[in-house]
Amino acid sequence: MMDTEAPQPVALPPLRRAHDRRRYPRLARELATIRAMVGIYCRDHHGNGGTARGSLCAECRGLMDYATRRLDRCVFGDDKPTCANCKVHCYTATMREQVRVVMRYAGPRMLWRHPCLAIAHVVDGRRQAPDLPRRRT
Repeated sequence: MMDTEAPQPVALPPLRRAHDRRRYPRLARELATIRAMVGIYCRDHHGNGGTARGSLCAECRGLMDYATRRLDRCVFGDDKPTCANCKVHCYTATMREQVRVVMRYAGPRMLWRHPCLAIAHVVDGRRQAPDLPRRRT
């Protein structure tokens, strides 16, 4: 009789808020929108792109990682307004300009490639931006 130990379960990393569609549907939709826009931009400008994260070029993958971290740490949580209407600009100036270039290019093309996300983004843009949450002291 062999004395083998049962394999230990592997601890999964905690689920990021922006990926948790059930608890944070607004953040998940915002992440899907930026991912689609970066995919369109990367495909047309760098010859890469698509829906799989791994198919982005290094520059666009870096932008997506940065956008994901910013969404995950958003102080508004699921009440997050669109970035254009936000009172807190959490992107650095260079990254904000990169996202602006991507959105300026991919925004009009979103209606053809991802119409539901595009319409949801326009509707979200019309929502009133919430007040900044107060700090706990």
